[in-house]
Amino acid sequence: MSVSTPDRQARPERVSDGIAAGRWSSRALTTLTVVGALIWFFPLYWAIVTSLKSDTEVVSPTPGLLPKAPTIEPYLYVIGRSSIVQWYVNSVGTSTIIALVVLVISVCCAYALSQIQFPGRRLIYGALIASVMVPAEALIINHFVLMNSFGLINSWGGIILPQLVVPSVIIILKQFFDQIPREFREAAMLDNAGHLRMLWKIYVPMNWGVITALGITTFIAAWNNFLWPFLVATSDATITIPVGITQVKDVFGVRFAKDMAAAVLAGLPVAILYLLFQRQITRAIMLSAGIKG
Repeated sequence: MSVSTPDRQARPERVSDGIAAGRWSSRALTTLTVVGALIWFFPLYWAIVTSLKSDTEVVSPTPGLLPKAPTIEPYLYVIGRSSIVQWYVNSVGTSTIIALVVLVISVCCAYALSQIQFPGRRLIYGALIASVMVPAEALIINHFVLMNSFGLINSWGGIILPQLVVPSVIIILKQFFDQIPREFREAAMLDNAGHLRMLWKIYVPMNWGVITALGITTFIAAWNNFLWPFLVATSDATITIPVGITQVKDVFGVRFAKDMAAAVLAGLPVAILYLLFQRQITRAIMLSAGIKG
């Protein structure tokens, strides 16, 4: 008894030391997270603040963290003197079409690869996995030659067509379709349900959450795409927002407040979309990272 008593007295001290160490580590991680968030947020904050300044204040030798005389004149100037409304229409239209068509194509392909036995199925699936490792930039020349042959340069069709196949979305959906119990499929077959009916009545509703998440991330990726629309769109009638903001400098000259106002207006819809659907977007990003990792 005399030997075990010190051990029993020491155990609460060890537990309290462990709790204290856990609290300090938690506080340290929280502090690092806050610092990292501030470092990430500062360029965005600086862009917003700059867009609310006059051109004279922006080039002042003593810039401040807050505008001395906030003004929305840069935003009014960009909206009134550029084709940003048309750029918005082009971006919303092309991105929405791309997201919807990608989902339809991906759902059908994923179902076929998951539930239908046909020759070459594994070969096609292997080609899809291999295509994830091919950068999109490597295909730009081929895409441009094809779009030029089809007469789709400087048109919505030329922007949309090369972005309609997203292998990672097909792979993710196939994995989710593989996890659905076969009893559902067998019960549908007893009711003489065809493949299309099983797809839209069973597989799509049971995976609606991941389909929605993938649709949102596909829309954002199409909205942010710069290189391909920059090459294939050459007029205000087809230019998208990321390409359009590069034209602001040519139109306005070196006017940083107006450039920043155009950049903020370009990123605002995507930021709002992320705030509204951040859980779905985070889930889709984690799924995509799991496929590519």
